[in-house]
Amino acid sequence: MVRDAQGNELSGATAEGAALYDRAVRALTLSYGDAVGTFEAARQAAPGCPMAHIGKAWVLASANDAVLVKGALPLIAEARALWPGDRERSHLKALERAVEGDRSGVLAVLDPHLMHHPRDLIAHYAAMIAAAFSGRFSSVRDRSARALPAWSKDDASYGILLSFYGFGLEESGDYEKAEAVSREAADREPYGYWPHHAVSHVMEMTGRPRDGLKWMDERAPLWSEKDNVSRTHIWWHKALFHVELGEAEEALAIYDRPIRELQRPVSIALTNGAALLWRLEALGLDCSDRWRAQADLWRGRADGRHSLFSDIHAVMATVRADQTAELEALLASMRATALSGAASAADYRDIGLPLVDGLVAFTRGAYADAVAHLLPPRHHLSRIGGSYAQRDVIDWTLTEAALRAGMKDVATALANERLALRPESRPNKSFLARAQALAA
Repeated sequence: MVRDAQGNELSGATAEGAALYDRAVRALTLSYGDAVGTFEAARQAAPGCPMAHIGKAWVLASANDAVLVKGALPLIAEARALWPGDRERSHLKALERAVEGDRSGVLAVLDPHLMHHPRDLIAHYAAMIAAAFSGRFSSVRDRSARALPAWSKDDASYGILLSFYGFGLEESGDYEKAEAVSREAADREPYGYWPHHAVSHVMEMTGRPRDGLKWMDERAPLWSEKDNVSRTHIWWHKALFHVELGEAEEALAIYDRPIRELQRPVSIALTNGAALLWRLEALGLDCSDRWRAQADLWRGRADGRHSLFSDIHAVMATVRADQTAELEALLASMRATALSGAASAADYRDIGLPLVDGLVAFTRGAYADAVAHLLPPRHHLSRIGGSYAQRDVIDWTLTEAALRAGMKDVATALANERLALRPESRPNKSFLARAQALAA
């Protein structure tokens, strides 16, 4: 029986197909290299191998994109027709949940699966992405901790699983350990996206923007080249460090050059530009000419059903670009999902719709209404998915809305809360000074 690099059986694989599969798994889990193309090569070399089809399906199903996820369906069908074994059937069951947007269902399948197959690296990746967009990012810590004893530090790709553990620690708030683990993982896998990303998050969450810029600048050749598939998000983090230092123009320059140049019409990538422009406009920069290009790239990528995280960012772009028809179509689909029997219906109803109503009200200058919409769901934001750093755009908007509405008590409370987390943040200091200057 042919086995993959982690020792899992690859039924129907040839030696060539297995080698290509291993390269594709590394490309996907490192976010470095052409995972789609390499999985396709594995499919051609070993068409009878279910995991070759499953691997490519996971790339598409994990992109949070309404168009790409449909491409996973024929791959699932091809794998199912090959009489897959137990491991492969678990993957297929999880994939079926993923294409439905049921990320809790994905975890319900993959959590026990990984107890039996702790060295199934692609399953760890799929579970991490599902956790990221179902409000359970901290579960990555526990899932990785359970599996690491089954690995040796000499194993190929040990550093990748270690990097997942580091990111799970960061999203659990264990910043000191997260930084130590992620730095070790970065040493083991210098081109890996996840360890570099985790350290960036630690710097963001602990209010160390200068350390963050130093970390990025020292390692720029390792994360900024064309094979680094997720480098746009690292540029986004670098822009946030400039924002925290009060250097909004420097952040906008990052948007105008690397982020804008690297943008492609895929939801998981487009969220970076939308979230950055939204923050910069709240700081007073004129970004109006940039929003139409953003909204045009979003067209068709968010459908109001598959990814609440993507839908919220698409709303930012369409409302700021004044694309009324596209906005109304997206909102109508979100409302239909909220009333449906979908697994995500409650999230759309209780969290998503109030948030988008708040964002629309904010854009239209109805600041008190924005506060009324954004304040109730703010302690349940994990349900929209993404990291703490990504979801902070909502609290940022809420604080700015309270200030513009003249709501002194609310604005002061929110500013104090933000400063307690990042006391050196220039925007947070500005929030408090403006709140204190409001008439009682």
